Amino acid sequence: MNITRKTMLRFKNSLISEEKSPATIEKYLRDAGGFALFAGSREPTKETVLAYKKLLISRYSARSVNSMLAGINIFLSFIGKDEIKVKAVRLQKSAFCSEEKELTKAEYLRLCRAAEKRKNTRLSLILQAVCGTGIRISELKYITVEAARRGEATVSCKGKTRTIFIVKELRKKLLSYAVSNGIKSGTIFITRSGKPIDRTSIWREMKSICAQANVLPQKVFPHNLRRLFARTFYFLEKDIVKLADILGHSSINTTRIYIISTGTEHRRRMEKMRMIL
Repeated sequence: MNITRKTMLRFKNSLISEEKSPATIEKYLRDAGGFALFAGSREPTKETVLAYKKLLISRYSARSVNSMLAGINIFLSFIGKDEIKVKAVRLQKSAFCSEEKELTKAEYLRLCRAAEKRKNTRLSLILQAVCGTGIRISELKYITVEAARRGEATVSCKGKTRTIFIVKELRKKLLSYAVSNGIKSGTIFITRSGKPIDRTSIWREMKSICAQANVLPQKVFPHNLRRLFARTFYFLEKDIVKLADILGHSSINTTRIYIISTGTEHRRRMEKMRMIL
């Protein structure tokens, strides 16, 4: 059978019934849709999937390819084609991350100040909420007036529930913002129509202040704020298990990716070893 719009709709409904997050659903549909476009009217075969994998490798980084293949394999399982799923591209683990992509604390603070200078208090608070709690952008809807008053938010994501603590300074800012904007209950970060602000809007607003904050645009995206929280927390606590719980990770291996240091830090630590005469 070839992949039809009806099949894609059934796949979407299946993901919704599994309570996947909107961002995850969008990603899996995009991955499956790309493969469906490549396959065209042909019935999916192992050869077709391997050919598409080869095409992806020629266009994207190995990590991006693996991310897309994961979504495609989930789709293939859904349509009963487990036998034609493909393996991920093998990646060599790096001891450090690229400095061109890592957001530093100083850069984060400059972004917050740039947002405030633009009179965009909401964006400044969003940046602080993520960096101050480690929460996902898709989970910002759980930062409510009630949660700010309690000093903690109960987050439900991917079938798991966890508690996010809101520090005193952030609580004051959130409640002050809510009062100033007439938000008496519910989600604090909302649009003019009262709906929770979406990831795309946050991404666009963040990019708009890069120049003013003197931060490279490639460093500025929502998930990098969460990574900054993870690195800062680990530097202070050195407890990866607790960090994994805070971030809502099922695997510590995922958390390890978040706390990889830059090449400069890696080099500095090696120099401190003083192994050369």
